[in-house]
Amino acid sequence: MPVRVQPSWGLSAPALEERPLPPRGRVHSPRPAWSGDGGGAAWAETRKKAPSALGRLSGGSRAWRGSMLPPALPLLLPLLLPLLPLPPARGAARFEPTWRSLDARPLPAWFDRAKFGIFIHWGVFSVPSFGSEWFWWYWQKEKIPKFVNFMKDNYPPDFKYEDFGPLFTAKFFNANQWADIFQASGAKYIVLTSKHHEGFTLWGSEYSWNWNAVDEGPKRDIVKELEVAIRNRTDLHFGLYYSLFEWFHPLFLEDKFSLFHKRQFPVSKTLPELYKIVNKYQPEVLWADGDGGAPDVYWNSTGFLAWLYNESPVRDTVVTNDRWGAGTICKHGGYYTCSDRYNPGHLLPHKWENCMTIDKFSWGYRRDAGIHDYLTIEELVEQLVETVACGGNLLMNIGPTQDGTISAIFEERLRQMGSWLKVNGEAIYETHTWRSQNDTVTPDVWYTSKPTEKLVYAMFLKWPTSGQLFLGQPKATPGATEIVRAMRTET
Repeated sequence: MPVRVQPSWGLSAPALEERPLPPRGRVHSPRPAWSGDGGGAAWAETRKKAPSALGRLSGGSRAWRGSMLPPALPLLLPLLLPLLPLPPARGAARFEPTWRSLDARPLPAWFDRAKFGIFIHWGVFSVPSFGSEWFWWYWQKEKIPKFVNFMKDNYPPDFKYEDFGPLFTAKFFNANQWADIFQASGAKYIVLTSKHHEGFTLWGSEYSWNWNAVDEGPKRDIVKELEVAIRNRTDLHFGLYYSLFEWFHPLFLEDKFSLFHKRQFPVSKTLPELYKIVNKYQPEVLWADGDGGAPDVYWNSTGFLAWLYNESPVRDTVVTNDRWGAGTICKHGGYYTCSDRYNPGHLLPHKWENCMTIDKFSWGYRRDAGIHDYLTIEELVEQLVETVACGGNLLMNIGPTQDGTISAIFEERLRQMGSWLKVNGEAIYETHTWRSQNDTVTPDVWYTSKPTEKLVYAMFLKWPTSGQLFLGQPKATPGATEIVRAMRTET
């Protein structure tokens, strides 16, 4: 059965360098049902890739000949089915507060179709904007000389971390502008840090008195402004990150001292805030993080998730990750993250996400970052292609400044990715894994598929110096496999 082979081109030589909204108007009270972040880790060594090239099938061989052209060739071939089927439709069964029950919940289908999201790390740590979003911990707890000396050289001796709060102004924060940039990136969902380990909430939490964005600093509900802009101006799904623990909260420290036999902090702080942000902002991604070494039973994670899946206003559409207590990562939850910047390079049996950063060394904005600390668009496209070919989603992080601007280099990378996806998104969005994730003959060739259309996409990141591209995995049949060459398009 003949099938089109349609190469399509993105950035012309890039510079080097039916979502249903959750029902409104319902507030769900929780039913009682009880049952880490690695911090500024450095990016592994990256590899530079040359632009890919377009060629044509030569006779009956699998040798491709052509001249240098811009990145990404989706090559479509017939016959083979994906390894990951579509998740079944969710039934009416209720979920019990046990991992066995919760892990059996089918992941809402929109998430696997989306493939690409934007992570946003923003908070009081954006004020010192030095070294890492773990600035407070490295300065006060670990007393790393680099951070201690930064404070000695730039701030008065009695300056406390809390004094950064009023300086977190968000003066130029424009939620509509952010939403437009995210839409242009080609992303299908965003995840905003509603609260990081420092405990400062980007909404007016009644459980975080005088340490939230309504009482201090911006004097604005940042979460609400961005939620409204995303839902009114884009087709993206809105998501929230929430840190379960807080480094220096006295109740958490007291619980930790008791070896977590006491549960004052989750009962009075974590769980009330989680119920509040779900009911008020209705996120379709709930990205938990930071267990502080406490097990899931301390956080009552299974009880909360049972409410989330059964009773909450986003029960039919919300997706969750795997960071719900010590020992749950890569084992329990909706989809797996396994570690920061996780990219296994092979197929996993469970849906997963590669959360990674454009800045190789930090999730938050850094004033001390150099140009070579940022991944190039070629490296980012490589991450996206490899991740999707192996069944994952890519969650690409940016760090806005303390005054609420997205720096030029982050905006450029987002728009470059959007330009690439505008042309090549057919090989990314709503695709499935193929029987082979990458080619066994030629390196840097990655496959995706659309089985209902009997299409296979081969995306290659680099054209061989020999001028010939050999593909070992597709089994072309003369007279049955049709390859149509597309003309080069400029962007």
